Amino acid sequence: MPKMIQVRNVSDDLHRALVERAEARGQTLTDYVQGILEREVARPPVQEVLARIRSRSPVKLPKTVAEYIREERDRWAR
Repeated sequence: MPKMIQVRNVSDDLHRALVERAEARGQTLTDYVQGILEREVARPPVQEVLARIRSRSPVKLPKTVAEYIREERDRWAR
Protein backbone atom coordinates (compact mmCIF):
# COMPACT_ATOMS: atom_id res chain seq x y z
CA MET A 1 0.00 0.00 0.00
CA PRO A 2 1.41 3.42 -0.94
CA LYS A 3 2.60 5.61 1.90
CA MET A 4 2.18 9.33 2.32
CA ILE A 5 5.09 11.70 2.91
CA GLN A 6 4.61 15.22 4.15
CA VAL A 7 7.34 17.84 3.86
CA ARG A 8 7.05 20.73 6.27
CA ASN A 9 8.55 24.21 6.28
CA VAL A 10 9.06 24.46 2.52
CA SER A 11 9.84 28.05 1.60
CA ASP A 12 7.50 29.94 -0.70
CA ASP A 13 10.29 30.28 -3.28
CA LEU A 14 10.99 26.54 -3.32
CA HIS A 15 7.31 25.67 -3.52
CA ARG A 16 6.77 28.13 -6.37
CA ALA A 17 9.79 26.75 -8.28
CA LEU A 18 8.58 23.17 -7.87
CA VAL A 19 5.06 24.08 -9.00
CA GLU A 20 6.44 25.91 -12.05
CA ARG A 21 8.65 22.98 -13.03
CA ALA A 22 5.80 20.52 -12.57
CA GLU A 23 3.50 22.65 -14.72
CA ALA A 24 6.18 22.99 -17.42
CA ARG A 25 6.26 19.19 -17.62
CA GLY A 26 2.48 18.87 -17.56
CA GLN A 27 2.63 17.09 -14.20
CA THR A 28 1.04 17.55 -10.85
CA LEU A 29 3.29 18.72 -8.05
CA THR A 30 2.93 15.30 -6.42
CA ASP A 31 3.99 13.44 -9.58
CA TYR A 32 6.91 15.80 -10.14
CA VAL A 33 8.25 15.48 -6.59
CA GLN A 34 7.72 11.71 -6.64
CA GLY A 35 9.82 11.53 -9.83
CA ILE A 36 12.60 13.52 -8.14
CA LEU A 37 12.56 11.14 -5.17
CA GLU A 38 12.54 8.03 -7.37
CA ARG A 39 15.52 9.27 -9.40
CA GLU A 40 17.44 10.11 -6.23
CA VAL A 41 16.85 6.68 -4.70
CA ALA A 42 17.74 4.93 -7.97
CA ARG A 43 21.28 6.36 -7.84
CA PRO A 44 23.74 4.58 -5.58
CA PRO A 45 25.12 6.63 -2.68
CA VAL A 46 28.50 8.29 -3.26
CA GLN A 47 30.13 6.07 -0.63
CA GLU A 48 29.02 2.97 -2.52
CA VAL A 49 30.34 4.28 -5.84
CA LEU A 50 33.70 5.15 -4.25
CA ALA A 51 33.89 1.72 -2.62
CA ARG A 52 33.29 0.06 -6.00
CA ILE A 53 36.01 2.15 -7.58
CA ARG A 54 38.49 1.31 -4.81
CA SER A 55 37.73 -2.40 -5.17
CA ARG A 56 38.71 -2.50 -8.85
CA SER A 57 42.15 -3.21 -10.20
CA PRO A 58 43.97 -0.27 -11.78
CA VAL A 59 43.90 -0.11 -15.56
CA LYS A 60 47.31 -0.39 -17.20
CA LEU A 61 47.57 1.68 -20.38
CA PRO A 62 50.52 1.72 -22.77
CA LYS A 63 50.43 5.55 -22.77
CA THR A 64 49.29 8.21 -20.34
CA VAL A 65 45.76 9.54 -20.58
CA ALA A 66 47.21 12.93 -21.50
CA GLU A 67 48.93 11.37 -24.52
CA TYR A 68 45.66 9.83 -25.71
CA ILE A 69 43.91 13.18 -25.34
CA ARG A 70 46.69 14.99 -27.23
CA GLU A 71 46.53 12.46 -30.06
CA GLU A 72 42.76 12.79 -30.31
CA ARG A 73 42.97 16.60 -30.33
CA ASP A 74 45.64 16.46 -33.03
CA ARG A 75 43.46 14.13 -35.09
CA TRP A 76 40.50 16.54 -34.81
CA ALA A 77 42.71 19.54 -35.70
CA ARG A 78 43.67 18.03 -39.07
